[in-house]
Amino acid sequence: MTAAPERPGDLPEGSPRAAGWRSRLAKARSALGERLGAALARPDLDAGTWEALEEALLGADVSWEVTEQLLGHLRAEATQRRIDDPGELRSLLAAAVTETMDAPDGGLDRSGSPAVWLFVGVNGSGKTTTIGKLAHAEVAAGRRVVLAAADTFRAAATEQLAVWAERAGAHLVAGDPGGDPAAVAFDAISHAAATGADLVMIDTAGRLHTNHNLMGELAKIRRVAQRAPGELREVLVTLDATVGQNGLTQARRFGEAAGVTGAVLTKLDGSARGGSLLSVRAELNVAVKLVGLGEGLGDLVPFDAAAFAAALVGDDEGNSDVRGA
Repeated sequence: MTAAPERPGDLPEGSPRAAGWRSRLAKARSALGERLGAALARPDLDAGTWEALEEALLGADVSWEVTEQLLGHLRAEATQRRIDDPGELRSLLAAAVTETMDAPDGGLDRSGSPAVWLFVGVNGSGKTTTIGKLAHAEVAAGRRVVLAAADTFRAAATEQLAVWAERAGAHLVAGDPGGDPAAVAFDAISHAAATGADLVMIDTAGRLHTNHNLMGELAKIRRVAQRAPGELREVLVTLDATVGQNGLTQARRFGEAAGVTGAVLTKLDGSARGGSLLSVRAELNVAVKLVGLGEGLGDLVPFDAAAFAAALVGDDEGNSDVRGA
């Protein structure tokens, strides 16, 4: 019987939750908060208020489609509840953001002997660092981890992954420079099966997503990862949050080639474009599973929809718990 996907609650203790999210998303909150505050401070809930709310969401890099969905929901709620005070919309907006971002498949699937996780994304998105931090957490949780250096086109990528493997206590499988990436993935999965490892994480090349050869290579790696003795459980696309809406184009292309099951948003603490997460979830229909809220090992955290909404929307009194909204 296949085990249900686990929530990634075994990441390092002390990882920031609601309070930490609020402080780490200062730039994203600022981008939305100033305009949002002005809109909700209006005396009446009129056409001008809705226009100001629209501008606030678009300014936080929420896509047009998702903005219209959120505002449509708020209008319906306001009508049903007979709300005429714009200030009352804040908690409704936070609840709507939470509902949009929440996903039943938001956990990482560790079932399989071994389970295989494939990581895709453009160079510079934080892919290798994400693998390293996640490997560190998985080993700390008692799992035996194998890292596959399938980005054979950049020696620096293999070297970086080797450093992470040593730091995390994971085993590294690498190939020859310029060698077949799928062969490295196969060797890593075979080694994991032979040694009884629990998890294989495959790093892949990340040249520009417009490179069709790269997409073909990723599709080949996926086919290898699906074969016994491994069990492909996750295909995670890493997206740089500072890129904003451009990240959607990247995710779509990688999804076509590799069948993405979830997203990892990196560098979220340094971005004013936190609204782009809503677009990733709503338009790509994949869960945001992990986010990077800083440089430390404990700053790669499971995505928390309510904490994210509270941090992004907040309220005038500084409270951040919107779960009961």
